[in-house]
Amino acid sequence: MTTTTWIVLGAIALLVIWVIILYNGLVAMRQRVNQAFADVDVQLKQRHDLVPNLVETVKGYASHERGTLEAVVQARNAAMTAQGPAQMAQAENMLTGALRQLFALSEAYPDLKANQNFQQLQMELSDLENKIAAARRFFNNAVQEYNTGIQQFPAVLIAGPTGFTQKEFFDLGTERATVGQAPQVKF
Repeated sequence: MTTTTWIVLGAIALLVIWVIILYNGLVAMRQRVNQAFADVDVQLKQRHDLVPNLVETVKGYASHERGTLEAVVQARNAAMTAQGPAQMAQAENMLTGALRQLFALSEAYPDLKANQNFQQLQMELSDLENKIAAARRFFNNAVQEYNTGIQQFPAVLIAGPTGFTQKEFFDLGTERATVGQAPQVKF
């Protein structure tokens, strides 16, 4: 074999190695997104498990606040059946709003506010909310890295033909404006 043949074979081998490394990097980013979404899902499931206990504790003190309690239960059920980041984000935002209304009730019921079970559940839920926020941030960061990775040259040449598609962010969407507002409680 001539020197030119060796050079061509070496260039082809380097190109193949480079494509393999690039593809494996894209696979790793996709897996990070999937793992981050699973982490968010685990935190949300814990939240969904905690909500019925919170509702039962409040029922004893605020039995005539049936509408608020039903809204929490309905929001929880919708959140448990939601599929995909966009639908889950919307359902979780509804649940967050309903829970905020529920916690606002504690201001109107001093006995409830002083109840140890309610305080413990409220602390657990607050801790879970912080974990959910962290998991969402991690997920959105992983999605941003992945989406950027599949759009950058030269990875875009490999990403499209091999089935790498953009992922959705776990976004507050239209609910973003209402998250920071205090809940309204009317009697």
